[in-house]
Amino acid sequence: PAWLPWVVSAKSREAVREQAARLAVSVRGADTGSGAGAGAGGGALDVAHSLVSTRVAMEHRAVVVGSGLDDLLAGLDALAAGQPAPGLVEGTATEGGGVVFVFPGQGSQWAGMATELLDTSPVFAARMAECAAALSPHVEWSLLDVVRGVEGAASLERVDVVQPVLWAVMVSLAEVWRSCGVEPAAVVGHSQGEIAAACVAGALSLEDAALVVALRSRALRALSGLGGMVSVACGVSVVGELVGRWEGRVSVAAVNGPSSVVVSGDADALDELLVVCEAQGVRARRVAVDYASHSVHVERIEAELAELLAPVEPRSCGVPFYSTVSGGVIDTVGLDAGYWYRNLRGTVEFEAATRALLADGFRVLVEVSAHPVVAAGVRETIEDAGVAAGVVGTLRRGEGGWERFTLSLGEAWACGADVDWDAFYAGTRPRRVDLPTYPFQREWYW
Repeated sequence: PAWLPWVVSAKSREAVREQAARLAVSVRGADTGSGAGAGAGGGALDVAHSLVSTRVAMEHRAVVVGSGLDDLLAGLDALAAGQPAPGLVEGTATEGGGVVFVFPGQGSQWAGMATELLDTSPVFAARMAECAAALSPHVEWSLLDVVRGVEGAASLERVDVVQPVLWAVMVSLAEVWRSCGVEPAAVVGHSQGEIAAACVAGALSLEDAALVVALRSRALRALSGLGGMVSVACGVSVVGELVGRWEGRVSVAAVNGPSSVVVSGDADALDELLVVCEAQGVRARRVAVDYASHSVHVERIEAELAELLAPVEPRSCGVPFYSTVSGGVIDTVGLDAGYWYRNLRGTVEFEAATRALLADGFRVLVEVSAHPVVAAGVRETIEDAGVAAGVVGTLRRGEGGWERFTLSLGEAWACGADVDWDAFYAGTRPRRVDLPTYPFQREWYW
């Protein structure tokens, strides 16, 4: 890999820092006189592989990511000194029921969001090609042309383009996580993200998922220009009182966390709501859409969706599917045309689904997207629930390549996720090299 992770773990944070210091000295070839040895005796890849193949992973963890020895050593120095660094992540592994793949709705898109991985990850590129083939019967544009920003390609500003593209990116990113041994023990999706969640869990075939996301987003174009959505930084009870004066015209669209709610409805009513929020000191902002998902507006396309999505054949799957329609686990055989209408019409019960996941013991949640969108709401819910759990992203705006993914992979490992490092280093020929001994943190008995 062009970007390598050096992983360090110990029984305490202090021991992690001393371990980093010892490793830096060893790699630089200096003898500390502590028995650490005069040097690792290998290159960056040899050290990286030896760290994951000859050491037990302990509770307190850190990962340094770099493209060469200089970057990696600078990260180790920062870790040893207790300082932040661009390629450094730290965490504490928590015991739980495995990793949850979290798929957001709209909002994670950005120009060029997947082009780096298309050129550097064969796994990602192959899955994107499969998604493009599955979408092709339902769209008149090219998935890969849109992602690469080819001149004349369809615009991501169109709802019937951005939703299928995001679906393809999320499904393909999930495949990259899996190629590194990170398998979902459960899935959850926010609004359209449930289509990707169902596909990754095995509840929908790739072809059926492509049909749902392409045809449903096309039907949404009939609602364009009629409404909108507003994000409000308050609890759902407060927001419910705020929108009560516009009954039937504004409704709660999504409950993302204890103080993160989205409402949708008529455009003029939302303008009035924003004025009221400003007067009361409530933070609120427009969401960049011109239609009102999860509101009465959706009822206009109910019959059309029933006909368009009738061919879908859902099936039960082995991966628990936490529905944001019901707020809990459901049998995915029920993900038929009617479900995908309710998913678009009803309130997104994302906070309820997150609480159900935490109650069932899940402690590592990975947002599989081009940019973290729902991670903030998840963290709010975790804090409110009073549990120790980790939230990890995948890519970020302006960081859409292997460096960012490797850092996210390391962050997931630092939170306790199982990573198949042998799979990560597949195709390389690293040597095992000597590493410094464990830095025991001694205490006087008397």
